[in-house]
Amino acid sequence: MPIAHINIGSNLGDSRSLIERAVAEISLLSATPLRRSAFMKSEPWGYTSSHGFLNIGVEIETVLPPQALLKTLLAIQNAISPLSHRTHAGTYADRLIDIDLIYYGNEILNFPATTTLPALIIPHPRLHLRRFVLHPIAELSPSWRHPLLHLTAAELLAQP
Repeated sequence: MPIAHINIGSNLGDSRSLIERAVAEISLLSATPLRRSAFMKSEPWGYTSSHGFLNIGVEIETVLPPQALLKTLLAIQNAISPLSHRTHAGTYADRLIDIDLIYYGNEILNFPATTTLPALIIPHPRLHLRRFVLHPIAELSPSWRHPLLHLTAAELLAQP
């Protein structure tokens, strides 16, 4: 069964409780006990805000194919908060919860958007730029290698 790495973040409301709710719901998708990283704080990425993020990474073993997993993760995210993660101008915005599918085993996938799902690119196209994603991967799966860059999360973190 493939291992999927999921990153969860929040920078509004009771972030820890919102993330714990997401973790509890995601754990129901795993064929084995969910593995989780330590919480970490980070600054907003890609936009400016006075609200810092609380983040966690989780890993699940799943029988769900990638697009079905994404659909389920988005349903969990929308059940917690249906608010958009983008402003009217299309830039990032503060959010109660954000759930991202980061990788799915060692798969390299690129599914275009459909009427029911956004595009799905695996591995996440910006994972190597985001320390708040790399730290949980390094903690949970230190031997995992980015299937395109062929580097571990620790090696990516060491880059300038």
